[in-house]
Amino acid sequence: MGQNIEINPGEINVRFDAPQKGKISFKELGISDDQLVLEGGFLRLLFDMEGIGEHDYFAVPTVEISYKENCAETHWQCDFNGETILDKVDHHGHSTILLFNRKKLADLEHHHQNKLIIHAEFPEKVHLLSEDSHIQFFK
Repeated sequence: MGQNIEINPGEINVRFDAPQKGKISFKELGISDDQLVLEGGFLRLLFDMEGIGEHDYFAVPTVEISYKENCAETHWQCDFNGETILDKVDHHGHSTILLFNRKKLADLEHHHQNKLIIHAEFPEKVHLLSEDSHIQFFK
């Protein structure tokens, strides 16, 4: 598909070597539900878009994370190339949708290093759902 996946406990690294158009589930990226159990409630997602050429972002780049548990409160912090672009608390539910400002991403874009890092803090152990969790960065 044009990406390389590395999974460690609480951490998922996705390195793209070409823009992946449209909505892509974690399952389509090759990530299974068994690999998405967060024992400590902490998640670090790294989307490395280094060297893929021109970035033609979707109108509203989106990351949707779905989980089995009904979590009371989750904290999300997103950094692109070292700058915080989103910091929010999501209240009560089975999923979180992160919407990014396309212009902000384009303004922070570098020629070589382009990394979106998402940190999530759940109040308890959580099971993410690979089929229901999606990314959509490029059009």
